[in-house]
Amino acid sequence: MTRLRFFIAALLAALFALPVAGVASDVRLIMVEQPGCAYCAAWNDEIAPAYPNTEEGAFAPLERADLHMGPPDGVSYDRKVNFTPTFILVEDGEEIGRLEGYPGQDFFWPLFTKLLEERTDFRPGA
Repeated sequence: MTRLRFFIAALLAALFALPVAGVASDVRLIMVEQPGCAYCAAWNDEIAPAYPNTEEGAFAPLERADLHMGPPDGVSYDRKVNFTPTFILVEDGEEIGRLEGYPGQDFFWPLFTKLLEERTDFRPGA
């Protein structure tokens, strides 16, 4: 009976140590903005309504941060943010990439998708 308990305990320990499929790390997109930013307003008009309904938005949910308030709780940036909007890709609270400025919707999506593919395990259509 002792061997059986040991075997069950070892099996459970091994199972909990395995990565669980479908459980992603905490990847988010932080949009650093400020009042009066025309490019922030353009992003809000052109991208924001669709963002949560896209594969990219589902993979990296959007969180907003004010330029003058610093990073959200639990998030650290690699360097100071000087421009708005700045889009900071974070994983488990650490910056893993950024896009500075908003180049328009025709350029934003390819640049952002490329950033996700290069810095995370995001794969469109997967």
